[in-house]
Amino acid sequence: MPKPRSNGKSAPRPEPNELHADLVIITGMSGSGKATALKAFEDLGFYAVDNLPIQMLRTFAELTQDAKTRRRAALIIDIREGESLRHFPKIYRELKKRLHTTLVFLDAEDEVLRRRYSETRRPHPLGGETTVLTSIKDERAALAGISALADLHIDTSGLNVHELRRVLSAKFEDAHDHNKIMVSVTSFGFRNGVPADSDLVFDVRFLPNPNYIPEFKALTGRHPNVARYIRSFPQTTEFIKRISELLIYLLPHYIREGKSYLTIAFGCTGGQHRSVLIANEIYKQLKRAGFSVKEMHRDVKRKSH
Repeated sequence: MPKPRSNGKSAPRPEPNELHADLVIITGMSGSGKATALKAFEDLGFYAVDNLPIQMLRTFAELTQDAKTRRRAALIIDIREGESLRHFPKIYRELKKRLHTTLVFLDAEDEVLRRRYSETRRPHPLGGETTVLTSIKDERAALAGISALADLHIDTSGLNVHELRRVLSAKFEDAHDHNKIMVSVTSFGFRNGVPADSDLVFDVRFLPNPNYIPEFKALTGRHPNVARYIRSFPQTTEFIKRISELLIYLLPHYIREGKSYLTIAFGCTGGQHRSVLIANEIYKQLKRAGFSVKEMHRDVKRKSH
C-alpha cells in the first residue's frame, strides 16, 4: 500500500508486517462482488457502510478517527452515486493526506459480469433501454479515472464468494502471522491481455507451442498428452526448477515486507497450453514448499484461434 502523503501532520506509519488501513473504500464494476467484499470487512471488525453519499465522505472519515470511538471502517462508493461521482477523485486525494486510506477496485471480465446479471436477473444500475453489455461498457468508461487511483485491483472473474473473502481477509485482517501469504498462480494468454492484478509476470512463449500440432490444438495444458509433450523439452524442466527456486526464495522476503497476497501470472500466446502446464507445475512446487496457494487458468475456456 502506498505511503500516505504528508501535509505537515502525517499519519503514523504502520509496522512493516502490519497491513493497516483506517478507511477502506470499495469501488468497482457492478456485479464484481462489492457487497461480498463489504461483508468480509464487516467480519474483520470494520464498521461497514454501503453506498454512502459522496458529500458525507469527509465527515464519515473524521468520525472514524474520533478518539472515543476510533474504529476501522469500510464503505462502498460506486456508479450509483450518479453525477456526484465526479467529485470522488479530489475527495479521495484529500483523505489520503489525512489518514491511512485504501481504495480497492473490484473488476471482472465483461462477459463474466454479463453472465452474473443474467443468472441473478437483476437490472444493471445503468439499465434503461440499453443491453446489459452496453451498460457494462458505459460503466467501465465512467469508472476509468477512479480505477487509475486504486491502491489494490482485484479481478474476481475466477473467484467465488468464499475465495474473494479469503483474499480480502489475507490482505486486511489485523494479524501478525509473519509466515502467512496467499499466493495465486494463474495462466493467461497475451492475446487477451495481461491480468490487471498480476504482481509477477513470466512469459513462457519461448517454449515449443503445442498449438501447431493438430491433435493438441483443441486440448489444453491440463491434458496428459499435451503436458507430456511440453515437459519433453529440457528448457521446460529447467525453467520450472529455476522459477520454483526463485519464488521459494522470494516469498519469505515479501512476507517480511508485509505482503500477504501475491499473484504470479504465466503467459503464453492464447493461454491454452504452455502457460497452463507451467502454472500447474509452479502451483504444485509452492504447495509442497508449504505455502498457501491457489491455481487459476483465466483463458482456458476461450476459443483458441
